[in-house]
Amino acid sequence: MRILVLGAGGTGGYFGGRLAQAGVDVTFLVRPARAAQLQRDGLVVRSPLGDAQFPVAHVTADALPALAAEQPFDLVLLSCKAYDLDSAIDAIAPAVGPHTAVLPILNGLLHYAALDARFGADHVLGGLCFISATKGERGEVLHLGKRASLTFGERHGAADARLQALARTCQQAGVDYEYRTDIAVAQWTKYSFLTALAAATCLMRGSIGQIVASEGGHDFMTGLYGECLEVADASGSPIPESARAAMLELLTQPDSPLSASMLRDLQSGQRVEAAHIVGDMVHRAAHAGLRTPRLETAWIHLQVFQAAAAR
Repeated sequence: MRILVLGAGGTGGYFGGRLAQAGVDVTFLVRPARAAQLQRDGLVVRSPLGDAQFPVAHVTADALPALAAEQPFDLVLLSCKAYDLDSAIDAIAPAVGPHTAVLPILNGLLHYAALDARFGADHVLGGLCFISATKGERGEVLHLGKRASLTFGERHGAADARLQALARTCQQAGVDYEYRTDIAVAQWTKYSFLTALAAATCLMRGSIGQIVASEGGHDFMTGLYGECLEVADASGSPIPESARAAMLELLTQPDSPLSASMLRDLQSGQRVEAAHIVGDMVHRAAHAGLRTPRLETAWIHLQVFQAAAAR
């Protein structure tokens, strides 16, 4: 299986790197400075699951069309921030041929409309990931926790040979994965949890433990997650009771240090995926005729932050 990975940062660098380390045909699409770094040092991974440093194939945008024409890709693994989606789509377009699939592992669901419009829904698979990772100052991929897994599946029901091949590839490479026949349920399970986590911790500027320790905090978290669950129900992908209970426990756990990566980005002055996560959930709720006052408050707060940051 021949795979193109957009970028060699935290998420793409980790999963693509682990596949490449196991001998899978992986090429990283990177900018010239990152290409020079990879050429000099190889890909460096620092992880509780094992450090590694090894050479990887890489290509820059100007050379991608010729490379894809000579050796077409079976799969493009797309991991980027939502606010970079338009440029990411333009970057990978030369690699998406008649038989190429795109597997996005971004947070949220809003990106599918843009990907379907550009490449056709039959070319866009369903995916998500669980990982906490970033790129270090020297270009190393820093995996910050022990969990690192891919989840993928067909969005339109019919079995896809490329995903079946990816499942075999992950298994051979020792990459944790889950091949779901109900990928929409898996996506909504993560999306509803992540939205509640981001909305609450960004609005309150604190961890889950700090929020639930406050008067009214536990009820606020329960109500906020409940709003997200109502939107999931209205979407036609209701989240199973067992998953609801597990997610709610995480969102109301006393003394929990858990907070969203969006909060860390916000506090460090970086751009945030507010529109793609919280804003999109609010808009889906409105489209379904649902009132979500807690989500709406968080969305207003994030818009004010973004406007101030832009100035």
